[in-house]
This record gives sequence, C-alpha cells and structure tokens, in this order.
Amino acid sequence: MLDQMQIAGSGQTARALWYESAGKAVLSAAQLRTRGDDELLVRTRWSAISRGTERLIFEGRVPPAEYARMRAPFQEGDFPFPVKYGYCLTGLVEAGPPGWVGLEVFVLHPHEDRFVTPAAAAKPLPEGLPARRATLAANMETALNAIWDSGAGPGERIAVIGCGLVGLLVTYLCAQLPGADVVCVDIDPGRAEIARSFGASFLTPGAFAASGDYGADVVFHTSASPPGLSLAIGSAGLEARIIEMSWYGAGEVPVPLGGAFHSRRLQLISSQVGHVSPGRRPRWDYGRRISKAMELLLDPRLNALITDEFRFEELPEKLPAFLWQGAPGLAAVINYSQQE
Repeated sequence: MLDQMQIAGSGQTARALWYESAGKAVLSAAQLRTRGDDELLVRTRWSAISRGTERLIFEGRVPPAEYARMRAPFQEGDFPFPVKYGYCLTGLVEAGPPGWVGLEVFVLHPHEDRFVTPAAAAKPLPEGLPARRATLAANMETALNAIWDSGAGPGERIAVIGCGLVGLLVTYLCAQLPGADVVCVDIDPGRAEIARSFGASFLTPGAFAASGDYGADVVFHTSASPPGLSLAIGSAGLEARIIEMSWYGAGEVPVPLGGAFHSRRLQLISSQVGHVSPGRRPRWDYGRRISKAMELLLDPRLNALITDEFRFEELPEKLPAFLWQGAPGLAAVINYSQQE
C-alpha cells in the first residue's frame, strides 16, 4: 500500500478501508490497475457496513476454520489482519464497455472510493431506486433467502426475534404475506415504530414471554444472543421451523434442546446466502436474486432502516463506536461524494 499523502490527487489512485489490527482501521491509498475491455471503472457513491460481520473482523474474531468462507468479493489481504474488507456499495460507472458509462450500479466490494471491476460483477440499479437505499440490497437478499428457507406462507403466525436490520427486513417481507400475523421482538422499544409501519406488531422479550405460548408456525432468530435463541425455540409451535440467521463467530453458543424441543418436533435450520434455499437453487442465480432484492427495496418506508451516515474520510474514526456491541442504530451508509 502506498502512502496516501504522497499520491493524493492522482487520477490513477484510490483509497480503501483496511482493517489493520484488532480495533484499528485505516484509509490507505493504492494504484488502480489498468481496466480491461470487459471491465468498469466505478466511482463509489455509497457503501454499507455489515454490522455483525464487520464487528467480528474489526475485533479479530473470525474463526480460523472460516477464513476461506468469510472472504469477501475483491477482498485483499488475509484474516485476521490486515484485510481490505467491505460488504457492498453503489457507484457511478466512469468508464467501461458500450452502454455502461453513466449507469449507477450495485457491486459486492470493499469500502473503496474508486475501483476497477468486471462488468459481470456489477448490477445496474432499477429505475426509481435511490443509490443510498440500494446499499441494503445484500441484506434484502439475505432476508429473501430466509423466507424461502422457512416456507412461510399466507395466514401464518410468524415471530421475528431480533429487530436489527436483517430482522426488520424479514419482518417487512413477512408482513406482506396475506393474512400473516407477524410479531417483531427486540430489547429496544425504539424499533417498535418501524416494525409497526411495516404492518407487524412489536413486543419486548419480557412482554413476549409473558404473553404465553405463542405457538408460531415460523420463527426467525436474528439477535445473535443465547437468550434470543432460547426465546425463539420457546415460541415455536408443534413441528414449527426456527430459522437461525445469526452469525456468532468464534466461541460456542448454548442451545436449549431440553424442555419441549423434541416433543414439539421442532426444526432448527440455518440460513445464509452462501447457499440458496435448495428449492430455488436451480433457477435463482446471483443475478436474478440481487435484481429481485433491489426491486423489493423500492418502498420508501425502508429509508427508516438507514439510521447512520458517515463520510468516507471519517470512517476509521467512527467505526469503533458504531461496531460496539451495544451501539444504537440499524444500518449505516458511507457517503463518498459529500454532495448528497
């Protein structure tokens, strides 16, 4: 990596966020590689922080056994440190094959202000979708896959334990199922307004537990906490599915398999977008999934999920507070233009 100050202002350079060591991130500059005929030069407008995943990376808690699977597209460096990492971004195509220049695109890419990427890795934004909100597309894809894994359908009783970003996206999708009764459960009462705006009810864990045997047809667990997982199992009805969406990183998590777990014949199912639900896998490639995810983001109500915005230049300074385990807020976006 070249010194940022020495090459600042060059048209052939870019700056990217690197996780340098536990608790430390820096912006570093490097030369852009030469663009090929089937590649794009993209100027980033917005990127999004994957709070749970990037917290594990920031703290150096990626399990060694998961180093290969945890690699992000276009990541540089190796776990644990230093790594150029990031989840997704939207940007404007400045150069590329015919028909691409001037398009706004979504790309799975680290936090970086300009970059060269294969055209096949970029997806044009649908008409009417703001680039800022489009940064939620990867999370919406995660939520969509979880719905597929769950088999949730119209008229069902659905519980979502954990009203973070992904939990609220799951809530948003489930609440649109005709006749579905959806409850969102979280320790933060501040999430209630968003959940209700999506058409779901809201309860704190204590109130939900006190309400009695919920008997859910489907339960989604997204809180990444043992108490949340216990509540999810306890709220499931006979032969119900519990969709585990949390990513815990290193360490062990107690799973309460006593009580009524076996007598209710419950199913505990993991869900993540590395492998799409088997029933869709033959037909839903990445391009089709991400296109549908962006289409599902056209609703302006989803702007409420973006609670934090930082300038790219201040990202190393702002990350520790945002990634802290108990920090408030939902999604954070990084503004690269300073003109938005």
